[in-house]
Parts: sequence; structure tokens; C-alpha cells
Amino acid sequence: MKTPFFKAVIAIVRKDMQAELRSRELLSSMGMFALLSILIFSFALQLDIVARQEVVGGVLWVTVVFASILGLNRSMATEREGSSFDALLLAPVDRAAVFFGKLGGNFIFTLTVGVLLLPLMSLLYNIVLLNGYLLATLTLGTLGFSITGTLLATMTVQTRARESLLPILMLPIALPVLLASVNASSGILRAAPLGDWFAWLQILGAVDVIYLALCYLLFGYVIEE
Repeated sequence: MKTPFFKAVIAIVRKDMQAELRSRELLSSMGMFALLSILIFSFALQLDIVARQEVVGGVLWVTVVFASILGLNRSMATEREGSSFDALLLAPVDRAAVFFGKLGGNFIFTLTVGVLLLPLMSLLYNIVLLNGYLLATLTLGTLGFSITGTLLATMTVQTRARESLLPILMLPIALPVLLASVNASSGILRAAPLGDWFAWLQILGAVDVIYLALCYLLFGYVIEE
């Protein structure tokens, strides 16, 4: 008898949270990478304050994207090394529950890093990033990257070149998410009129829904292969 869908999803997310609380490996590596990235961008743009303020939205998303790729690679590699992913597939749970469970954990980790970046970048770049609309954009953008990344990380985890293969596959597919996120964030940070950037936020939400439906449908085929 299969475990109820939502109960299985919550159990998988809880498992990932407990494993991270014990090891503190994933968030620490993602956080350190993100911190070093924004520091490097800050030093590189130190001489041009105007340019630094104009590109801060792009810096935020470049950092979030690559931190999420690092986290996805490590998360799925840990599952494979401990054979826990195989155990999940053998358990009496719906395959879709496995996908949503892993997605939930990846989303929480990436969003946590993204939210922690906002006050740090506010100090480094002398611009207020703690904004409700920006938090909504960060949430939707992070969700989009987590959706595509969870599926693609599942595909690439058994390959020898998974560290390089995942970004090569993920970045072109997630380009609509990145484009909408950067444009919405830039409009918010420039204090542009709502009509100039809100459409990008709507596009971002629509892209997330489309990717979620596609990845949900494809996940079963991916793990069978």
C-alpha cells in the first residue's frame, strides 16, 4: 500500500532538513560561495558606483543561480553516494511525491541563501534590497531554478561529469526564469512604475507553472532511464 502523497512529500523534505542540520554541509558551501561571489563583484565594481547600483539585480541572480547549481549537485550526489535515492524509489510512494519532496528541500535551501544575501548586498552595494516585491521575485525565481534543477540534477547525477554537465544543461533551459527575474528585479530596484516591470513578475509565475507541469510529467521517465 502506497504512502499518502502529501505525507510522503513532507517526510522527504523533513529527511533533507534533518540531514542538513546534522552535517551543515550544503548550506555552508552554498553560503560561502555566494558570499565570495558578491564580494568579488563588489570589488570589481568599486570604482563605478552608478554601474554598481544598476547591475545589482543581475549580480544577485548570477550568485543565486550558481549557488543553486552547487547545492543541487551536492544534494543529489549525497543521495546517490548513500543509496538513499534508490531506497526512495523502492519505497511504496508515488514517484511524483519523490520529485516534489526533493524539490521542496532544494527550494528551501536555495531560498534561504538568497534571503540571507539581501541584507549583505544592501550593506556592500549601499542600496535597499529588503523589499516585498523583490522578496516575491526572489521566491518565484528560486522556485523556477529549483524545479528545473531538481529534474536535471536527477538526470546528471550518475554521470562522471555531473559538476560541469548540470550547468551546461540547466542554464539554457532556465534562461526564461533568469530573464524574467533579472528584469523584474531591476525594475523594482530602480523604483520604476509598476507597469514597467510587473509583467515580468507575471511571466515568471507563468513560466514556473509550465516548468512544474513539464517536470512533473517527465520525472517518472527520467528516473526509469
